[in-house]
Amino acid sequence: MTTTMRTRSLGTTGPQVSALGLGCMGMSALYGDADRAESIATIHAALEAGVTLLDTGDFYAMGHNEMLIGEALRAAPAARREQALTSVKFGALRDPDGGWSGYDGRPAAVKNFAAYSLQRLGVDHIDVYRIARIDPDVPIEETVGAIAELIEKGYVRHVGLSEVGAETIRRAAATAPISDLQIEYSLISRGIEREILPTVRELGIGVTAYGVLSRGLISGHFSRDRQLAANDFRAHSPRFQGENLQHNLNLVDALRAIAERTGVTVAQTAIAWVLSRGADIVPLIGARTRERLAESLGALEVTLDAADLAAIEEAVPADAAAGDRYPGAQMAHLDSER
Repeated sequence: MTTTMRTRSLGTTGPQVSALGLGCMGMSALYGDADRAESIATIHAALEAGVTLLDTGDFYAMGHNEMLIGEALRAAPAARREQALTSVKFGALRDPDGGWSGYDGRPAAVKNFAAYSLQRLGVDHIDVYRIARIDPDVPIEETVGAIAELIEKGYVRHVGLSEVGAETIRRAAATAPISDLQIEYSLISRGIEREILPTVRELGIGVTAYGVLSRGLISGHFSRDRQLAANDFRAHSPRFQGENLQHNLNLVDALRAIAERTGVTVAQTAIAWVLSRGADIVPLIGARTRERLAESLGALEVTLDAADLAAIEEAVPADAAAGDRYPGAQMAHLDSER
């Protein structure tokens, strides 16, 4: 991988990070079985390429993902290990069967979650810490305040947010400095442009954008006849079902025509589009293999001019996707969608 890694700032108070971050969730959960050795090799390849931001959640396969990252960091060269920044989501409650039981944002729970994450990751601090979804029974001020206390004690460096709306963002920012908002943003998930993106920009908060390839849907690699395993989140995702899938893959075909004219892949085009939306946005790429990682990093070398951007948005207009981005029960937990 010969890509020269650029950096971006997570807001006005957050750290400098690589222009692309690595979302590690799929190495442990929700996309079917994963190869542990290849996952670790992919993390190492990302660090070698200059990726500094590793994103995870303590509930991804009940701690498995954090332990995987910890193992990869221990085996990485010291210089690469020291440059790695961890972004951790917490708060989701699981049961032994893998079920979901809600969210816990109580201050005592925040500190408890952090203690376990530090141990699993094998680090003495977490760089960005955020509740995955707000706890409806706990004011965001209390949750953010607990993270601020962890910062005072040196266990956390920065407060982040995840999937919250403009009002919650303002309340959180009035409690403690916020580095970034992690939220889904892609060619076919552009809801943040209406109110949330203007709000974070007003407040100097960055964006870490996940789902930039919409869980592989707009990667150019998802086929109409692909069979998904029962333990693959996409088997139950509205955008991957029946007529919705056919409609959405028609959008990908239109995007493919543009990518082929410019000599890059569909995935690179989709990632480059997110990169083009502003220097305050850091896309998280969910590569699970070194091959997909290399393709995604190639987006850093793609320059989209005004004509390219116009063609892309004509091919995939805002709100063109069919289906919600989560099943109904999970949509109900999204403060960002209220």
